[in-house]
Amino acid sequence: MNTTGIELTEMQSGAAKACRLMKVLSNPDRLMLLCQLSQGEKRVGELEEILGIVQPTLSQQLTVLRDEELVSTRRDGKNIYYQMCSPQALAVMQVLYQNFCGPEKS
Repeated sequence: MNTTGIELTEMQSGAAKACRLMKVLSNPDRLMLLCQLSQGEKRVGELEEILGIVQPTLSQQLTVLRDEELVSTRRDGKNIYYQMCSPQALAVMQVLYQNFCGPEKS
């Protein structure tokens, strides 16, 4: 099959997007944050407790995830909640969670 013209352009665009996502995932703190968020919405304080990532590192990494449009926020009173908003990132994180973060397999 010949991959020229629009098909090649689409492949190149898709490859660039995948590389950008992989670059974001290559940071252990961001990877752990997304691993937790792939399991559902969490408060900032919960993420700090669960992962042991302290301020300002937590805020810095959450900002990167927001800027890359992988997570979104909502405010409820004094609490800020984070959730994943990228279906592509969620799909990748579900595979990673199953293979690396979930219960060990024999």
